[in-house]
Amino acid sequence: MIDKNSLKENRIFYYFDEITKIPRCSFEEDKIREYLVNFGKEHNLEVCVDKIGNVVLKKDATEGFEDSDSIILQGHMDMVCEKTNECTIDFSKDPIKYEIEGDFLIAKETTLGADNGIAIAMILAILESEEYKHPKIEALFTVNEESGMTGAANLDGSMLDSKRLLNLDSETEGVGCISCAGAERDLIIFKKDYKDIDKDSNFYEIIVNGLKGGHSGQEIQVGLGNAVKILGRSLHNIFKNTNSDLIEIEGGAKPNAIPRYARALIRVDEDEIKILQDLVVELNSQFVTELGKVDPDVRLNFEKSKNTSDKAFTDELKESIIQALNLLPNGVMTMSKNIEGLVESSVNVGVIENKEDTVNIISNIRSSVSSLKEYIGEINKIAAQKFGAEVEILTKYPAWEYSENSELRDIASKSYKELTGKDFKLEAIHAGLECGQFVEELGNIDMLSIGPNMKGVHAPGEHLSISSTERTFEFLIKILENLK
Repeated sequence: MIDKNSLKENRIFYYFDEITKIPRCSFEEDKIREYLVNFGKEHNLEVCVDKIGNVVLKKDATEGFEDSDSIILQGHMDMVCEKTNECTIDFSKDPIKYEIEGDFLIAKETTLGADNGIAIAMILAILESEEYKHPKIEALFTVNEESGMTGAANLDGSMLDSKRLLNLDSETEGVGCISCAGAERDLIIFKKDYKDIDKDSNFYEIIVNGLKGGHSGQEIQVGLGNAVKILGRSLHNIFKNTNSDLIEIEGGAKPNAIPRYARALIRVDEDEIKILQDLVVELNSQFVTELGKVDPDVRLNFEKSKNTSDKAFTDELKESIIQALNLLPNGVMTMSKNIEGLVESSVNVGVIENKEDTVNIISNIRSSVSSLKEYIGEINKIAAQKFGAEVEILTKYPAWEYSENSELRDIASKSYKELTGKDFKLEAIHAGLECGQFVEELGNIDMLSIGPNMKGVHAPGEHLSISSTERTFEFLIKILENLK
């Protein structure tokens, strides 16, 4: 049985353990940036930081590689900070708690941050060592990949000279990513409008929980339950069959994570409580039947609330929000006609926010076809306008399109064959990588993405394979050696 102390004798896992102690939610990368800058100075590396906070650490070529073209090794600093409802961790100061179970590192109550902390750990293990052979390395660590790729979009390209880049943000060993989807994140804004109600009425919480959640790109085709959409459907049935009022509504945590939890506070007439109870029982049965094989613990709960209010949303606003939740596109939209089994376009209605003056819905669109991405965005706009809401595009980034010729891809395939005797698989993914943005910022650059086996990213229970990480690191070293 491996324990943490023995595992940390491997420098990759030493650095990964160090990284789990450093707060690094999206937009909160100051401490991990400080750690990387200090690492660079301690190891006599050239250190560059641009205005948005991306960090580049440069290490000279080893003996015999002085005339070889340099390479960028790239990962992102931030992580998706998700936790279970019972978890008390404060991501702004507390370390990530993880366990070792067999071959896996697993965080049971939170996300693990292997996406993309393991990339940082592998790169640091190479930068500190004099053991490995390699050309000049430009290690690029970007900010805010998980919430719109603004680090990559605002990268100061003058910090980098290399014309080839190895991204370490993939999640399947032995598979090289050669193309990825672009994305658009839409903010749909409903301005609050209230009516007066009796504060001594009956108030109830309608809660959707028990769902697994997951990555809204790589797991969208699984058919996992979306708590925000399920709540919208439930409230549609409730308001259709009772004279109830809507007071609060919220759900989801991150636009790129399939939401696991959502809740609403409603006012209910005394003589309609039994109707509401029966509706919840019926809806629960429907959801379990529909999601039982993929999300068997789905639950719609109906609980008496301690919260009261003397105002509720107007009937018009209530209907607009609920109808929008039911009509906004969600899930797989189109499948690729060129690559069997690849999702081409999808949407994740990831968050509904209860702000002081507004109710906001955030919809995350992905597509490897730019025209389809734009069209789905138009559907969101049409729906929003129909229901009196405004739309803002929060972030937008391009797809990374397949390149027919790639020397880096050929070297990686050769290296993998030498190590394993097996063919290196190549695939396009329905998830966002910064590579599409790098094409715009760095020009015509040769790129490939690799990484170890991990599952459950963007949700509590995220886990990382130890042995796969070790093999992937060996593969990475082999690629560097073959770049001579």
